[in-house]
Amino acid sequence: MLKRERLVAILRMVNASGLVTTTKLMETLNVSDMTIRRDLDELNQSGKLIRIHGGAQSIKGSTLYELSHIEKREIHIDAKQEVAKLGAQFVKEEDTIFIGSGTTLELLAQYIQVNSLRVVTNSLPVFESIQTRDNNWELVLVGGNYRSRSGAFIGNLANAMLETLKYDKTFIGVNGIHNETIMNASAEEGKTQGIALNNAQQKFILADASKLNRDDFYHFYSLYDVDVLITDQSITNEEVKQYSQFTKLVK
Repeated sequence: MLKRERLVAILRMVNASGLVTTTKLMETLNVSDMTIRRDLDELNQSGKLIRIHGGAQSIKGSTLYELSHIEKREIHIDAKQEVAKLGAQFVKEEDTIFIGSGTTLELLAQYIQVNSLRVVTNSLPVFESIQTRDNNWELVLVGGNYRSRSGAFIGNLANAMLETLKYDKTFIGVNGIHNETIMNASAEEGKTQGIALNNAQQKFILADASKLNRDDFYHFYSLYDVDVLITDQSITNEEVKQYSQFTKLVK
C-alpha cells in the first residue's frame, strides 16, 4: 500500500470510529508500529486528526472520550496562542476577572499585561501558571471537587463560592461550539462555567477554529448570551458568517 493510500485509510478509520488505537491500525493495515506512529504524527501535524497516547482521535471527535488537559497542550498550539493573545487584550487595569479551565486559558494568563488585577479561577493549572509570574495580582483559587481530566475544581462547593462573586469579565474555554450551542464533556464542569459567565459584566468564549461545528456531551451555554467569541485566523469565511449571527466575533 502506498503511503498516500495508507494515510487516507487511517483517516477513514479514525473518522468512522471517533477513536482508534495504534494496535488496531497496525493489524488492519498490516504495517509496523513505527510506520503507524510516523503516519499519525504527520496527520496530527497537518491538523487532520488528534494524536493521543496509544492511538488517534477524530478532529470532530467522539463525545465518549475527552483528552486530558495535558494531552490538549500538544494540540493546535499556534492557534491557541493566537486566541490567548487576543483575549489578553481585553483585560484592563484593576479588572476583576474569572479564568476558567483549559489549555488556551492557561496561555491567556501568561499574555495578560496589566499591573493591577484580581484573578479568580477554578483551574489548578491556571493558578499555577499565574504563580510563576512576577506580579502583584490578587489571586483567588476556587476549591471544590477536583476533576483531574481538566484540572478544574467543580461541584457544589465551587458553585456556592462562585455564586457569591462578581466579575468585570469572564473567560471560558470550550470543547465544542455548534451554531449557538456551547458544549463541553462534563455536566458538572459546565454548570460551574455557566455560573461564572452569568456573574460577569462581559462574557468571553475562547475557542480555536477546530472547536467550531464540533459537538460534545453537555450544552452549558448559548452563544447568544456571550459578548465576544474569540477564535483564530484559520476560521473560514463561511464560519465567520455563520457565527457572527450569534455574537461579536474576533479573530
